[in-house]
Amino acid sequence: MDKVQLGATSTVVIIGGGQAGGEAATLLRQNRFEGRIVLIGEEDYLPYMRPPLSKAYLAREITKEALIYKAATAYEKAQVEMRLGKRVEEVDRQAKRLLLNDGAALGYDKLIIATGGRARELPVPGATLRNILYLRTIADVEALQPLMQSGRRLVIVGGGYVGLEVAAVAVKRGLAVTVLESAPRVLARVTAPAVSEFYERIHREAGVDILTGETVSGFLADGEEGAAGLVQCTNGQTFPADFVLIGIGLVPNTGLAEKAGLDVDDGIVVDAESRTSDPDIYAIGDCAMHAHHGFLRRKIRLESVPNALEQARAAAASIMGRPIPEATAPWFWSDQYDLKLQMVGLSDGYDELVIRGKTEASSFTAFYLKEGRVIAADSVNRPGDFMAAKRLAGERIEIAPASLADESVPLKTLLRAAAA
Repeated sequence: MDKVQLGATSTVVIIGGGQAGGEAATLLRQNRFEGRIVLIGEEDYLPYMRPPLSKAYLAREITKEALIYKAATAYEKAQVEMRLGKRVEEVDRQAKRLLLNDGAALGYDKLIIATGGRARELPVPGATLRNILYLRTIADVEALQPLMQSGRRLVIVGGGYVGLEVAAVAVKRGLAVTVLESAPRVLARVTAPAVSEFYERIHREAGVDILTGETVSGFLADGEEGAAGLVQCTNGQTFPADFVLIGIGLVPNTGLAEKAGLDVDDGIVVDAESRTSDPDIYAIGDCAMHAHHGFLRRKIRLESVPNALEQARAAAASIMGRPIPEATAPWFWSDQYDLKLQMVGLSDGYDELVIRGKTEASSFTAFYLKEGRVIAADSVNRPGDFMAAKRLAGERIEIAPASLADESVPLKTLLRAAAA
């Protein structure tokens, strides 16, 4: 159907210069789309990888160039027109036309929205003081880097992945780091208490002051004009700071879609093919509320690079009328100190936790089971376990908890036995 409709005179426009947008652009050409491909990105950079921003790039271990997802030659070879440093102001669905911030108009036959998300702001008094920062873009990191000086006091609001990753970088550089988390434990939304306790211990041993159950109520300026000097909490406690990083989650960029009248529900609502309520418009990545017909079998918005790339593949295939691969188990990762945390599946709703290995040795895998079946796993410094866990969780394999915990039995053996 779509494959017949789209020809050499057709135009596909991609709004968003992240990994999802960059992947969709080149995949369209790989799927033999012969028409015009235009990618519009608000930043002046080629599509780049965001996960290293709070890790290796903040620590100055890699250059800005190393963040680039695909070299310029990849887009040139695919004949993708790159319009960087531009913003789409409006999607006119009736005319199938986009209006840009420079006054230009651009028509489309198919549109892919890959606008990602923005850092969630903390709506408290003093939150606009100039030394209160967020981390989502290269520019955000470049604002942070000069402040990361030994002896300075950094308060991080939020004990999620970004907050803890920044804490690990900062304390290694000699900063005095305090993490304030409103929940009873760090990583509370995504891991079991045992994994939270492990990360809290690791950070405290490194010198990070982690306080849970602390809700920030505002920021007070000090003698330096326009800068916060104290972080206030609802219980009356205050914490001195030279600068503050807020890491309390992400808000999907759905403004364009809402203005265009597309269905939005904590993300742009899409089906298994990444298609929105308008059959000529797709949405992928962090901005998309996806009907996950594969592993999860429910609607969900996933903030995950592998998921964004999977949705890009689905959109490119759908536009070209090709079969859509079934969605797989989502997976994520986090680097803190010398710890490589790899996660697969979603643990919400689990009724049993099995630890394989020793948390004290910083080498273990936490398996989450529901009704006897593996639904998720968190692996710390165990890449071999993680590869097996992707299959165990992805296929929801039923495994006896005692067997999972028994390190004398290789996970590969358990997989073979389950498949027999």
